[in-house]
Amino acid sequence: MRIACVHQGYELYGSDRSFAESVAALRAAFPAADIEVVLPRQGPIVSILEPHASRIVFEPLWILRRQAAIRLATVEMARLPVALWRAWRRMHGADITYVNTSIVADYAMAARLLPRKALLHIHEIPEGILRKVLAGLMRFSRADLIFNSRATRATFGDPPVLDASGRRTHVVYNGVAGPGAALPMTYDGNRPLKVLLLGRVNRIKGQEVLLEAVAALPPALRDRIEVRLVGGAFESVERERALAELVERMGLTGHVEVLPFISDPSEHYRWADIVAVPSRRPESLGRVAIEAMAWGRPPLVSAIGGLVEVVADGETGWHVPPGDAEALAARLEKIILRPRDWRGFPAAGRARFEAIFSEAIAAGAIVSIVADKLKAAPARQGRAPVVREAETRS
Repeated sequence: MRIACVHQGYELYGSDRSFAESVAALRAAFPAADIEVVLPRQGPIVSILEPHASRIVFEPLWILRRQAAIRLATVEMARLPVALWRAWRRMHGADITYVNTSIVADYAMAARLLPRKALLHIHEIPEGILRKVLAGLMRFSRADLIFNSRATRATFGDPPVLDASGRRTHVVYNGVAGPGAALPMTYDGNRPLKVLLLGRVNRIKGQEVLLEAVAALPPALRDRIEVRLVGGAFESVERERALAELVERMGLTGHVEVLPFISDPSEHYRWADIVAVPSRRPESLGRVAIEAMAWGRPPLVSAIGGLVEVVADGETGWHVPPGDAEALAARLEKIILRPRDWRGFPAAGRARFEAIFSEAIAAGAIVSIVADKLKAAPARQGRAPVVREAETRS
């Protein structure tokens, strides 16, 4: 059996880790399969893919990114026919091709010719013209679709579970390989509250909203909070520098620490009391919020997109309106002053993680979808795929 797995990234952020976990699940379920992983370039993700991939190849992919729109519409257009040919040839030679994210346009377009061999896993909530383009591309592909949340599915028009062309759609929450147990809550109000924000430095994640909220606290409360902003900008040193300068300009240097991206954020979760996810725009799910619950660190999230599916407001964490620094500051004040009110959140969050968002549950769902698809389109050699039953159970 030949399985091709295609991913648009090379770092170790949320969608990158989800892809690696899907590849690991496929290897566990199909131990004899030839699994070829395709990436656009070398990067940190390679080290966690190597134990599961038969080989990893680096090839140019035709990736739809907002910041590259002009280049894609001009100079990159000449490269599209070659990219389509390369995608079709790989899909034709594989029994199934698993494509992570909707923005890998060459494989989505090639899937139109081989829809029975294509499975597209969508992790984005695009906006504006890009939303229309990607929704149209997914319809055009006729491939089976996996959405990582109900919010993501709604963004793409809530396609039916089974449409007239035979295309199936599924919702599978991203699984997370959390620690063995949640850490105990140690905050009692007698020391500064430690707040972690972990994520890319971009227009979506809301680092500046958290900074505004901290700056809006009364001086006495501001002295009772410590913040870590951890992450980098995608190929943009200027964004990272601008964030550090904003912290200094707002007079928060003694309260806020800006740290670079780290492939293993465990040390930061151990440091934190709570985890802030103050996204300005819709998150398709919110992996950091899931990881926070796995660690026993209640998430404070924007009530937008898939984040409302992750965090139970007032039970495992808190919801605040997106982009509202005043509401965020008010919630931080209550968290600082009334730790007893949320003493049960860490245990409740860990229980929710284990019941809905654990790695085993997601892996079982992905493998089940792949196995069903392989059975629907018999393998080239006329044999049904052999699946390790114990490893597909959730």
